[in-house]
Amino acid sequence: MKTLKKGLLIAVEGIDGSGKSVLCTHLKDRLSQKYDLVVTKEPGGTMLGKGLRETLLAKDVPVCQKAEFLLFATDRAQHFAQVITPALEAGKIVISDRMADSSLVYQGYGRNLDISVINTVNNWAMNDRQPDLVFYLKITAQEAYKRMRHRNIPLNSFEKEIAFMHKLTDGFDTLVAPRPNVVTLDALAETEQVADQAFAVLKKLIEQNQ
Repeated sequence: MKTLKKGLLIAVEGIDGSGKSVLCTHLKDRLSQKYDLVVTKEPGGTMLGKGLRETLLAKDVPVCQKAEFLLFATDRAQHFAQVITPALEAGKIVISDRMADSSLVYQGYGRNLDISVINTVNNWAMNDRQPDLVFYLKITAQEAYKRMRHRNIPLNSFEKEIAFMHKLTDGFDTLVAPRPNVVTLDALAETEQVADQAFAVLKKLIEQNQ
């Protein structure tokens, strides 16, 4: 398997139901035969993260908004220390289903927590390492909710809040989409078409780092 001169960090972002996991799978299928690749997720990319994910999504125990963010940040710090940083140092491509921008949007824009504090804590947890590329899957809250209802599985605590999802779409459009390292993809397009567009962008970035 090929490694790169320096590892590449790719984040896939969007609201629940936008197709992040599907895109990650498509990119894995297209890259894993040739490149040394790590596909992971937040929360839950480590053993510690799996426990935190269960707590955050089930919410069997009431969690205040600040604690919610700090649990995500704990997961992120462990994720970087255990999975992401070693992979990048080894010249691997890392693709993560969610990263810091999710906290910025969900807890900052959505829960009205201090965005500057979230940025500071995120940077600390990530050792100031930002994604080289972010794919933002843009979709309306109505369409995302419709997709999730068709899954025929119980919705998690975030997915049950349709009004909250509307706020999140605004948050991604305002805080994430305008950045130069972000590529916005139409999540309503055919799955293969979305994957083709993402792969074309990622392929160019990989070629620049070989």
